[in-house]
Amino acid sequence: MRIALIGYGKMGKAIEEIALEKKHEVVLKIDINNADEFTKENISKADVAIEFTGPHSAFDNVIKCLQLGIPIVCGSTGWLDKFDEVKNYCNKQNGTFIYSSNYSIGVNLFFELNTYLAKLMNNHSEYNVMLEEIHHTQKKDAPSGTAITLAEQVLQNIASKKKWVNHISDNAEDLEIISERIDPAPGTHKIKYQSPIDDIEIIHTAHNRKGFAGGAVLAAEFASNKKGIFSMKDVLGL
Repeated sequence: MRIALIGYGKMGKAIEEIALEKKHEVVLKIDINNADEFTKENISKADVAIEFTGPHSAFDNVIKCLQLGIPIVCGSTGWLDKFDEVKNYCNKQNGTFIYSSNYSIGVNLFFELNTYLAKLMNNHSEYNVMLEEIHHTQKKDAPSGTAITLAEQVLQNIASKKKWVNHISDNAEDLEIISERIDPAPGTHKIKYQSPIDDIEIIHTAHNRKGFAGGAVLAAEFASNKKGIFSMKDVLGL
């Protein structure tokens, strides 16, 4: 499989390493220093593109790949106010788009566990639920996309919580997400249910970027011969 990397920072390099280990070919690497090489001629050499940039550029990069007929796997967060626009454009173009706030296989299993636990806890109003997330200081968005996904899963299943907030709150209907930026943490997410009697916690801690990168390559393999809009639930068959 021939891969274009849109974004060649730490994550892009980790994806390249795993892609090469799996005998794929990286035919294009785009970063801020060679953005002018993101052309139809160059991108057409790829079977699939993997996009890890940032909130400021992700939308335009995704649209451009769909416009040029290249399946795209996007891992950038912080731009989801335009997500519906991307989905509509993908359908219009009969394209292929995979998005996940986190491509780690472990995190996606954690998403399933979080949903199941929230369903179990819904009838136990003596417990209050909150989220914590820790990332490195270079992470551009807060809360993390993963934390938002976890929070939305809780909101769908805990009737007493109405919206998430990224601060301490006195409103019992608010789901608190507490964000910390500490180096060199690659990513820790905790969901805590607290009562006067006991606490219940589930935690996912990433040790490095390999989990994210490996999942992104797996998603690219899935996307390379399909049409439509998918998530890691589809890739992993969850």
